[in-house]
Amino acid sequence: MVAASKEELIQKMYDCVVEMEDEEVVDVCNEYLEAGYDAYDGIMEGLVAGMNRASELYDEEEYFVTDVLLCSDALYAGLDVLRPHLKSEEADGQRKKVVIGVVEGDTHDIGKNLVKIMLETAGFEIYDLGRDVPLDDFVTKAKEVDADIIAMSTLMTTTMGGMGEVVKKLEEAGIRDKVKVMVGGSPVSRRFADEIGAEGYSRNAVEAVKMAKELVGMA
Repeated sequence: MVAASKEELIQKMYDCVVEMEDEEVVDVCNEYLEAGYDAYDGIMEGLVAGMNRASELYDEEEYFVTDVLLCSDALYAGLDVLRPHLKSEEADGQRKKVVIGVVEGDTHDIGKNLVKIMLETAGFEIYDLGRDVPLDDFVTKAKEVDADIIAMSTLMTTTMGGMGEVVKKLEEAGIRDKVKVMVGGSPVSRRFADEIGAEGYSRNAVEAVKMAKELVGMA
């Protein structure tokens, strides 16, 4: 039997996530590693790309929340296999710190979780506050851990204002110049980010990683 190519195995990972195959994905990831392929590529091009597709299917109302959760089970199952084989990107041994959460009043955390996974994979140290996060908690945690970035998301227009409030609270706390602010979520735009004084805005998890790296000089 001819061994599967890297591209074929990455496609299989992608399919496993989209099709919610949390057992098969483990076998595929192990086969991928045994063939000597790069874990990071498998995560980003296979698992995460599959999860991005699942998120799109949810946005298109093809998938329900329960489907997306099953897709994320497959994603995590694959990550458990591949993540220990990542080459560390910590060139100076000092990982950049990100405080991440969904702003108060919103409990939609699928997108936030995807960004969190990708930032972790890219070598950031993540402090996940979860969803429906009181605005002061972002500031408190950022001060506590000496964060480089605060990343906030929301899917609701009614809670977007909280992001601007966090920026103001950072100013009041005297740490605004030390912390970069990133925002995202379907109602959020580049214009909105500019209006509230956030340095970073991204439409999806892949863009979020690029933006985060640029903001802290890792790009």
